[in-house]
Amino acid sequence: MSAVLERFLRYVKIDTESDRDSETYPSSAKQLDFLRLLADELRQIGLSEVNMDQFGYVTATLEATTNAPAPVIGFIAHVDTSPDFCGKDVKPQIVENYDGGDIILNAAEQIVLSPRRFPDLLKYRGETLITTDGTTLLGADDKAGVAEIMSAMEYLRAHPEIPHGKIRVAFTPDEEVGAGVEHFDVPAFGADFAYTVDGGEVGELEVETFNAAGARVYVRGRNVHPGTAKGVMLNALRIAMEYDALLPVFDRPEHTEKTEGFFHLMLLKGEVESAQMEYIIRDHDDQRFQSRKALMQSAADYLNRKHGETVVELTLKDQYYNMKKMIDPHPRIMEIARAAYEALGIEPRIIPVRGGTDGSRLSYMGLPTPNLFAGGHNMHGRYEFVPVCALEKAVQVIVRICELAAAG
Repeated sequence: MSAVLERFLRYVKIDTESDRDSETYPSSAKQLDFLRLLADELRQIGLSEVNMDQFGYVTATLEATTNAPAPVIGFIAHVDTSPDFCGKDVKPQIVENYDGGDIILNAAEQIVLSPRRFPDLLKYRGETLITTDGTTLLGADDKAGVAEIMSAMEYLRAHPEIPHGKIRVAFTPDEEVGAGVEHFDVPAFGADFAYTVDGGEVGELEVETFNAAGARVYVRGRNVHPGTAKGVMLNALRIAMEYDALLPVFDRPEHTEKTEGFFHLMLLKGEVESAQMEYIIRDHDDQRFQSRKALMQSAADYLNRKHGETVVELTLKDQYYNMKKMIDPHPRIMEIARAAYEALGIEPRIIPVRGGTDGSRLSYMGLPTPNLFAGGHNMHGRYEFVPVCALEKAVQVIVRICELAAAG
C-alpha cells in the first residue's frame, strides 16, 4: 500500500465535519484534534517551524535543498468535510481492478454507484477505487489533498538530492463553511505564491472560481385560528414559497453548468408564524454576481410592498470572489503548474471552478493561489469516490512543481 493511500484511508475515518451554525472558530472542535495529529506527523516527517496557532491553522516548512534563488512556494489543503452530508463513521471501501460495472456500496440499503448515473467511473476500468459504504460522504474533499501534501513532503524530505527552494505547508479548518482563511496570517506564512490541492479529477488546474455570497431570508407571518383567518392570517410558509418563485427557475444548480451562475436554496424551515430560508449565490462574472444579489433584495422589497408591512427580511454576506483577476498578473505560477503536469504526461485542463477554494480568498489577501487536482469525484455525498492512481499522481505533481520552481 502506498504512503498516500495509507494516509488517506486513515484520515477519512476521522470526523472533521464543520458546522454552519457555529459561532466558534473553528466551527467544530473535532477539527482541532485532526489538526494536532497533522502537526505531530509533520514533526515526525522532519519538517521545521511546525506551528498550530490559536485559530487551528497548522503551518510548517520544508527547508531548501539548493542555494540557487527560488521562490517560496506554499501548498494548502483544508481538513473539514462538508456539513451537507454525514462525515461521521466513514468506512472507506477498496474496489480493486474496477470492471466498469455497478459498485454495491450498501447491499442492505440498496445503494449502488453506477456508471449509468456517474459515467466518469468508466475512465477507471482496471484501476483501484476508494468509495464510501453508502451511508456517509468519503472526505476526499479535502483529505485527499491533505494526504497528498503530507506524502509529497515526506518524499522530498527522504530525497534531498531533489533540488527545491523553501516550501511552506498549511492545513486550514472551516473551508466548507466559507471561513477557511478568515484568520490566516499571509505575511507570517511567507510564501511568494501557493497552490491549494483541492480540485477534482486528474488534470484539473483551476484559476477561476465563482464569486460567492450567502443569503438568509427571514419571513414573518401572522397566525390565527384558520376558521377566522380571512383577511388576517399571513402564512409565512406560503410567503417563503412565493419568494423562491420570484427567482429564475432555471438559475438553479440542477439546470446550470460551466460559467452559468445560480441561486441555490439550501434550507427551508418554519411554520405559519415564521419561516427561514438559506441560499447560496454563485456567479463567475462580477456584474452578474451583483445583479443576483440585487434581485434577491428586489424580491424581498416587492413582497413587503404587496403585504403592506415588513414580512421579509434579507441578510446578504459576500463569502469570496473570483480569484482569476488576482492570479492572471502572475503568469509564472500557472506556467510552473502546467509544466509539471505535462512532464508527468498529464494533460492540463484549465477550467472554471464551479465552487471556491481557500485560494479564492487568499488571492485577494495578497497570496496568489490557483488550485491543483486532488482526484475526488462526486464530493459531498454518498457517491463520492477517488481513484488511487489520482492520489499518487497528485503527489508526483507537487514534487515536480517544487523541482521546476527551483530550476528557474
